[in-house]
Amino acid sequence: MLELAIARELFERYPEFTEGRLAKIRSHVVSRASCAVVSRHLDLGSQLARRGANIPDDELERLSRNRNVLAALLEAALAALFLEHGFEKIEQPIVDAFSGRIDYALNSHVDYKTELQEALARRAQSVTYSVLEVGGPPHDRRFTCAAVIDGEEMGVGSGESKKAAEQEAAKGALARLGPRES
Repeated sequence: MLELAIARELFERYPEFTEGRLAKIRSHVVSRASCAVVSRHLDLGSQLARRGANIPDDELERLSRNRNVLAALLEAALAALFLEHGFEKIEQPIVDAFSGRIDYALNSHVDYKTELQEALARRAQSVTYSVLEVGGPPHDRRFTCAAVIDGEEMGVGSGESKKAAEQEAAKGALARLGPRES
């Protein structure tokens, strides 16, 4: 229902956008990272910390700040609201809660992996990503990935997820490739 609400909002708000652009924006808006941001804004982590019976305080504190847990909390809350009230009553509140993420996706978010893939397609090349390092405890992982083009490591990036590290690696590879070709 989250994807449906956001897809409809984007389609109605931006009828001039191509299907591809709308899909990219929607994908970012409903991503785990965006769900975690909205969850923090709605203070769901604090709600979990206050209601987490039979969970040790230190574990509860860690869980209430974990991005994946926050995103899952939001998704569970939306599912419960849907079951209780139906889609029609929760659609606009969903859009309202994610409006900042829509603005961010439109104005700030750059999908470096897609941009790199498109630039390489124009050159008849492709990219692969490899994980160079995974560190940290299971609840707080840090990934380092490389963007590899024609066997050469063109960019390296780190992040809290493999996807985030790949985005940073793609950003570095784009910088090394130079200005965008038409």
